[in-house]
Amino acid sequence: MWNPLSWVMELAAIMAIALANGGGRPPDWQDFVGITVLLIINSTISFIEENNAGNAAAALMAGLAPKTKIIELCNLREDTKKRAHDIIDKFADRGLRSLAVGRQTVSEKDKNSPGEPWQFLGLLPLFDPPRHDSAETIRRALDLGVNVKMITGDQLAIGKETGRRLGMGTNMYPSSALLGQDKDESISSIPVDELIEMADGFAGVFPEHKYEIVKRLQEMKHICGMTGDGVNDAPALKRADIGIAVADATDAARSASDIVLTEPGLSVIVSAVLTSRAIFQRMKNYTIYAVSITIRVVMGFMLLALIWKFDFSPFMVLVIAILNDGTIMTISKDRVKPSPLPDSWKLKEIFATGVVLGTYLAVMTVVFFWAVESTDFFSAKFGVRSISGNPHELTSAIYLQVSIISQALIFVTRSRSWSYAERPGFWLIAAFFLAQLIATVIAVYANWDFARIRGTGWGWAGVIWLYSIVTYVPLDILKFIIRYSLSGRAWDNVIENKTAFTSKKDYGKGEREAQWAQAQRTLHGLQPAQPSEMFNDKSTYRELSEIADQAKRRAEVARLREHHTLKGHVESVVKQKGLDIEAIQQHYTL
Repeated sequence: MWNPLSWVMELAAIMAIALANGGGRPPDWQDFVGITVLLIINSTISFIEENNAGNAAAALMAGLAPKTKIIELCNLREDTKKRAHDIIDKFADRGLRSLAVGRQTVSEKDKNSPGEPWQFLGLLPLFDPPRHDSAETIRRALDLGVNVKMITGDQLAIGKETGRRLGMGTNMYPSSALLGQDKDESISSIPVDELIEMADGFAGVFPEHKYEIVKRLQEMKHICGMTGDGVNDAPALKRADIGIAVADATDAARSASDIVLTEPGLSVIVSAVLTSRAIFQRMKNYTIYAVSITIRVVMGFMLLALIWKFDFSPFMVLVIAILNDGTIMTISKDRVKPSPLPDSWKLKEIFATGVVLGTYLAVMTVVFFWAVESTDFFSAKFGVRSISGNPHELTSAIYLQVSIISQALIFVTRSRSWSYAERPGFWLIAAFFLAQLIATVIAVYANWDFARIRGTGWGWAGVIWLYSIVTYVPLDILKFIIRYSLSGRAWDNVIENKTAFTSKKDYGKGEREAQWAQAQRTLHGLQPAQPSEMFNDKSTYRELSEIADQAKRRAEVARLREHHTLKGHVESVVKQKGLDIEAIQQHYTL
């Protein structure tokens, strides 16, 4: 395949030859010609490889298309053909595939003989049930803000029935209406990208359709995962950001995938989503902490030096860094709460949080130094001796205050809600208390002239711990204020209740349908839909991605219409029993 590194190397060689020959010396034509020839050969080979790869993919897609159809081979009369298609459609409405059976007599006993005309014997319904955990996996994926689409080669009616059973919704389209030349007039005004993004699935697709759907979703900046088991899924599995081959997948699907499942079922996909989000959350927590601490240390000591000409010991800064690093290493094993919706590197939020929290901690250190150096507040309130004018003991006090609050900050950055409401991992707690025990002992007993530090005693240690606890409390509040300010909800709350000025899609149609679904539950004595027990955040549903939220609403509305209205119930029973509703003489009242 095309390798940009070789191009860079060869172009660099040409530039080196051109720049090296100067001062009246003749150009080095031999090297120049050699490098140029290598560049041309490399580009030619790359073009041939890419062309062959494209032809191979096209040949694979073409080879996967169905070659024959029994009904067409048998040359049935129009009325018989229509009846066969009607039966196929009825099977499809019940979620059943149709297998046409035909036979041909070859009297010459030669495989190359054309044989006699094909005879049509009949149709067999086939039920290909979803995997045992598919419905639960889809429900949990929707709860996690992951939009699920069904891409199937079956008929549209089969796809809708399967989607209904799995709780996905029935907003599905045939592949011909989506990517073919004969696009349905009812959706002709909708852009293809929007149709792909908002649909619950597509039916009657071929490998090229699956590949194109994945490609377009990626072009719309979606992280796209794909599951598959057959050779026809291989191109799309290779194209997807995360290709997942199921347990019984073919070798072609396995080789094209990033993840290969070794056990039946799909529930492990949700486990992978939660694990990856937990890892991402740890990385995000550490990034916010690192930004905050950097600003906190630099700004705090800079202000002390500029305002009071106080020179904090560099050796004690090193001690703070060592203890902090030892504690922060345990964050890799911390107990974290995965995000309830797809997350990303929100750099604005990360740096804003780091700057605000770091500045706040730096100001609290300056306030503490001012109260110790310029006032007798702590001596008057707590009865401790004054250490004003004693730089060595001031270094000890500042060291302990900086160490405690700096490491305690990790409990704020690691939590989505109140830091005291989310229990951290055992090793993180143990490392924090061990590090602060060492820091407290140093601040109380150390007498190191080379580090310009002298112990202040247990009285000042208790005062500093109390001051650190008091200044720790506002950190959570600042975190919430930053998050709320950057979300834009403050402005949205002012205008969202104004229908004429709302930014909600379809003027809040989805929310009204959800309210109707809730009313139907109450009307029929059902329990109201409870939030997912996977997360306890009250804001989980408010934070779900819009597309996945709309898909969940469509699935809920479709299910309630079917089971809790008379017409929907009758139609459901007719489908399950395989009856012909047009042949039923008894009428029912809506």
